[in-house]
Amino acid sequence: MTVCSGRAAGIRTAMLVCLAACVAMLQVNLLLSLAGRPSDSFIMNDLMRLPLGILSGMGFIGAGAIVRRDNFVVGVTTAATMWFLTVLGLCFGGGQIALGATGAVLAIVILTGIKYLEDRMKQDHQGRLLVVTDASGPEEEQILSLVRAEGFRASAFGYSAGETEWQEWTCELRWHATLQDVTIPAFVRLLRTTRGVTRISWTPQTR
Repeated sequence: MTVCSGRAAGIRTAMLVCLAACVAMLQVNLLLSLAGRPSDSFIMNDLMRLPLGILSGMGFIGAGAIVRRDNFVVGVTTAATMWFLTVLGLCFGGGQIALGATGAVLAIVILTGIKYLEDRMKQDHQGRLLVVTDASGPEEEQILSLVRAEGFRASAFGYSAGETEWQEWTCELRWHATLQDVTIPAFVRLLRTTRGVTRISWTPQTR
């Protein structure tokens, strides 16, 4: 199982979470004989407080797996996977083997089959373009026209200039493409050969 590979929480963390929930539920089963309230006592044992406490604590751990990277939020699938593993551990520990096994199969189908489809669906991407020119280089409108011709959207545009007539243009770009489309845009190669362009940098931001 490698669904958490490369994420904020790895396979060992996921296995420990599932094992902890399973052991805790087994403990609840061992305490079942103590459930209820004796006729001569005002105290009632509520055994469901243990799994409920586990699920609540798991929420805090899952929140720690969600991080913000630039303008993207990553780790949500990892947090959901860890939460679901906790539920599976409670099922197995509580003796609902068939329910736990069915849930595990469905989870594998979702995490593998749906990911295969997601990788081939168009998603929003973001990148940063930097162009340094001399006095004979292209202006802002020329750069933007090349970018927009390929379906890229400019969300921010920065400019700075020096005393030696050099100019630096920075631009945050967004576009819609599949995860498999990792080629360098054609406008990058075109700008590289444009007269007056002394430096160009293209940095796509990954999720």
